[in-house]
Amino acid sequence: MAKCFRLQPEEIKPLVTGQGSCIASDRITVDGAKIGYMYRTLPVDPADSGWCFFAGDENEEYAATADFFGVYAVNTVANYDADILPLLDIPAPCAFERDASGAFVPVTPTCEA
Repeated sequence: MAKCFRLQPEEIKPLVTGQGSCIASDRITVDGAKIGYMYRTLPVDPADSGWCFFAGDENEEYAATADFFGVYAVNTVANYDADILPLLDIPAPCAFERDASGAFVPVTPTCEA
């Protein structure tokens, strides 16, 4: 099944370079939801940033379905939600979630914004 992305290729602007690839939920890239939870693990290869992005409302069944996720350039995901830009250089392991005010806050003791 082909995905109908919220942004068209011509809408993707160069916001960040050299970050590599990431995983993002269709809730972000297809439905247009803001990123609500993001975490970074150690990269598995040189092209991998280690970042994974979720809207934060994906349930366990949704998260277990590979078809609801894709591999994208970090720049592409940043175009969907530029609020992540200040956090992209924080090393793994780390995780952030949006608080009630909309700000990202660390959810692991090893990362700081």
